[in-house]
Amino acid sequence: MLVKMEIDLAKGFGSWKEMFINNEHKLNAHGGKLVFAGTPNDNENKLTVIMDFVSMEALKNFGEDEELTKTRVEAGAMLETGVMTIMSEASFTSTKP
Repeated sequence: MLVKMEIDLAKGFGSWKEMFINNEHKLNAHGGKLVFAGTPNDNENKLTVIMDFVSMEALKNFGEDEELTKTRVEAGAMLETGVMTIMSEASFTSTKP
């Protein structure tokens, strides 16, 4: 299940990226994996992330992880600005098997 998240960053992309690298194992433990993370050339504080979760329950567990939420906020993620979009089941990441 692909999910797009758009969120503002208070400390720029570098801080968020370092946090993610150090905590990617937690996303994976919740049944998620990173597909894409980046910002536009002209604004390193507008983050777009695409993640792939094994189920809605996995996404819910990720969202309810209080320790990880605190870590994300400390890295500059302004969670109150976040917009989450669950992509359609027809969405795909590759045409190759």
